[in-house]
Amino acid sequence: MSYDAVLLIAFGGPTTPKEVRPFLESVARGRNIPPERLAQVEQNYAQIGGRSPLLELTQKQAHRLRWELASRDLPLPVYIGMRNWFPWISDTLRQMWQDGVRRAVGVILSPLRSTASWDRYMADVQAAGQQLEGSCPEVEYVPPWSTQPGFTDAVACRVAQALLTIAHERWERTELVFTAHSLPLEMAADAPYERELLDVARTVATRLGHARFHLAYQSRSGNPQEPWLEPDINALLPALAQQGSTDVVVAPVGFVCDNVEVLYDLDIVARRTAAEVGVNFVRAQTVNDHPAFIGMLADLVCEAFHAVAERE
Repeated sequence: MSYDAVLLIAFGGPTTPKEVRPFLESVARGRNIPPERLAQVEQNYAQIGGRSPLLELTQKQAHRLRWELASRDLPLPVYIGMRNWFPWISDTLRQMWQDGVRRAVGVILSPLRSTASWDRYMADVQAAGQQLEGSCPEVEYVPPWSTQPGFTDAVACRVAQALLTIAHERWERTELVFTAHSLPLEMAADAPYERELLDVARTVATRLGHARFHLAYQSRSGNPQEPWLEPDINALLPALAQQGSTDVVVAPVGFVCDNVEVLYDLDIVARRTAAEVGVNFVRAQTVNDHPAFIGMLADLVCEAFHAVAERE
């Protein structure tokens, strides 16, 4: 039996101000995060409009992927399942089963692999299947895709668009900074996370012919005594200023959609840090529904579909 649907799996996010606190409590469940930290993040959401655009953007990705697959004579339905908010993975799997889906291609919408991303996403799908007592489709996953040309092409396009907002004579002195969510060092040590971030950054910088690039991390949380990946973006920016840098393009390649980590942690906090040290801050868009990214997702689905068809 071949695949009869696609399942996009993402983190989830609140769509209204009333959903923010329940969403944060869902994310924090079992993690011993103090209430004052949740209150702080709730205020962060308030500063970006009290909601996340993640679901809306993921729906656009799903819609365009469905049309791209149909144009390739593979008219598969595309579903969305979220880890931490509606539509919950378990609810989506239940709906897929009711729709007659029995085997699906799973796509984890996280470019960089770690326990916090790929492992937990797959574990949540497995747990949902157990909860549904087998009345859900089998899900098989596409392979890691962070260095697939479609993704790096889309990132390169977003960075190039950001560079165009800076005077051409300053391009050679402009620093590119590629960011991803920070992780505890213990978690990062057992994952390809850092290497994949470096591979993406190096590929994009090479494609643009821009040798001046850096890696930075953002949005760290948890115990302040626990070591996490560094440098933090807000520590790197002053260091670059001290070295004489006047312009920086920040590309949040660890995220495929705008969310609070992009719209608050970068667009508000990091931009403010840059202004304080006299650096012109330009944030490259996330890939969102860039055609090259959607084409890459379609490539992965088609390859999985044809591979299983050949086996059977």
